[in-house]
Amino acid sequence: MTDLNLTTARWVKSRYSGNGGNCVEVAPGFPGVMPVRDSKDPEGPALVFSAEAWTSFVAATAAGEFGGI
Repeated sequence: MTDLNLTTARWVKSRYSGNGGNCVEVAPGFPGVMPVRDSKDPEGPALVFSAEAWTSFVAATAAGEFGGI
């Protein structure tokens, strides 16, 4: 994969995120991938997952497959 330019990314945080600071932000709008970053470090690195991997992770989280994380 070539480098993904995230300078114009519109980062969003889940509406389920609390104010405890343990949040991730995602940048929808990049075909085939989902950039993810730590909301406490917006200038830090972002991880980029395939859309398929991100969808699987979100579904597993919603199903409680990771316990009480």
